[in-house]
Amino acid sequence: MPNSQSSSNLYSLGATRLTASTSASSRQSVTGMSGVGSPSSKSALPVSPYSPRILSISDNTWVYQKVLSIYGTISDPSEVQIDGTLTVTRLDDGFPPTNWPVSESHFKALIYLTPGPNRLRFDFTSPKLANSNSPNPIHSSSLTLHMLPTLTNPPLQLVILLGKDSPGTFDAVPSRIEREGNGLDTAIRKFRMAAYLWQAFTAEQMYRNKLGRRVFRFEEEWITGTSNYRDRELGTMRSEARVHVIRSSKTVAELRDLEVAQQNQNATRQGDLFSFASEDVKNYFKPQPGQKQYVTVLLLDAHWEKRHSLITGHAALGGGGGELQLAIFGSQALQSYPSTMEEVVPAFSDCTVTDTNHVANDCNESGSNWEAANIGIGAHLHEVGHLFGCPHQENGVMLRDYVRLNRSFTIREPYSTRTRSKGGLVLPRDECSWHRLDTLRFRSHPSFALPTDPPRVSDDSIQVWPVDNGIVIITAASGVAFLEIFTEGDDLCHYWQEFGDGNGNGPIQRQITLTEQDLRSQLPEDHRKSKLKISVKSFGGGSHEVDDFAQLVSKSSRLKLKNGQMAFRSSKLGASQMDCTQPQEIIFDSTVHQTKLMIQVKV
Repeated sequence: MPNSQSSSNLYSLGATRLTASTSASSRQSVTGMSGVGSPSSKSALPVSPYSPRILSISDNTWVYQKVLSIYGTISDPSEVQIDGTLTVTRLDDGFPPTNWPVSESHFKALIYLTPGPNRLRFDFTSPKLANSNSPNPIHSSSLTLHMLPTLTNPPLQLVILLGKDSPGTFDAVPSRIEREGNGLDTAIRKFRMAAYLWQAFTAEQMYRNKLGRRVFRFEEEWITGTSNYRDRELGTMRSEARVHVIRSSKTVAELRDLEVAQQNQNATRQGDLFSFASEDVKNYFKPQPGQKQYVTVLLLDAHWEKRHSLITGHAALGGGGGELQLAIFGSQALQSYPSTMEEVVPAFSDCTVTDTNHVANDCNESGSNWEAANIGIGAHLHEVGHLFGCPHQENGVMLRDYVRLNRSFTIREPYSTRTRSKGGLVLPRDECSWHRLDTLRFRSHPSFALPTDPPRVSDDSIQVWPVDNGIVIITAASGVAFLEIFTEGDDLCHYWQEFGDGNGNGPIQRQITLTEQDLRSQLPEDHRKSKLKISVKSFGGGSHEVDDFAQLVSKSSRLKLKNGQMAFRSSKLGASQMDCTQPQEIIFDSTVHQTKLMIQVKV
């Protein structure tokens, strides 16, 4: 089976602070002026103290995704705490106005962007303010954002996989089925909206990590818009993320077999769902050698088996190899997902208790609808992290911090059955995050490239070798991105060193020198005598591990050649773990005889 990973333990993430300018938007007021249109960003009209302040992004910023998350305040929250509503309006009416709650003078919102300039107005209303419901904007600000789709980047493909005999429905309570349905069309809308939330969250996290507003893109198609109610009512066409629907070669019964259910501890073929999905996806996309595909799959036929107290047809796995990087996740929480922008806050505020007669309380962390949305959308994003090469981390999405994913899109958290806490105001520092190491991996990934990045070098190779005086030289044609430092017994990386990226964070370094002292100085005092392992990452996506750094720089890495010259041993190629295999050491003649030139090595 291809390499795949999944998530386990629950940890809490420390605060992530937001760095932002308080003068990011042009704030204005138009008070009691009948018939006045939208105020210009250059207007000299008096500024209302209650005009929205957008703190997370500046005017005329360039972004690269369709849905953007923003954060801001009304007045100064340390002096004034007021509740109300923020209305986001496109001046060209290309997307209907959306409303977002303001709590204690703080707000968060999502903005739907189209390629080119997006001229936006933000209006604040509150029953506590006089004339707040005037037909003219009273407390308003404006912002222009430019969206440039990164069409040259490989997309993250969205797939719904269902059995060849599947009716195309997903688990839902009867009241949900009556209200919105549980068929394939509903599944597509909900999965697409979840993907937009992944995109908005990840782009904001990359920006907070000072790595630019980079994020993966989706393949798109021209269809009736699904991101707001008005598009569906009027039949408005727009370009939306494409969701591929694939009929599996397996039946529903085969997909729901207890022997392949990941949650069945006694299952004999727990990894088969990943293999099934991989085969079906390859048959659909038919990738050619060298044509890497990044695909995330929603398993529509996942089903809560109350009798066995587990979910069948579901596995949370991500990884792959060769031409396919794949993530899979079940649809057991799909009923709780939002399907439009208008439903995002209600979905993450819905305290309806999970009815286990019809749907699962996954991992006993989905006791209410909003918590189920967190687990479903967030845990699937965790597997997308594996798809993009992220291992488990000490905190963040890759260590189940996604149980707080709702906080990235809402300003207040409701009562939690998981923590038995009443919730309250949630600020950027309280939100879920990607770990710094995840964002560094994304920075080097072709799916996250920005137009301003230096030209990408296809050679991903990394060379590591010792020289005199305990020095190790590391070279990479594409540049050394970062290196991870592991002490003995570490399963997760706690220490690392970063290098420049040539795009505002220092120049790209294609050669670096290291000493054991350099590495140990970066560790806490109680770890400085431990055995050290390093993993070096290149901007081309390469990785090279040195299992024992001290041994690499020791005398055992040196040998004297017949002509008296000193030579240094390279890292071992392969693990010598197959039966009847023995490690072999080769000295290339080209290193001794200058008349010989090595042009190729075949293994």
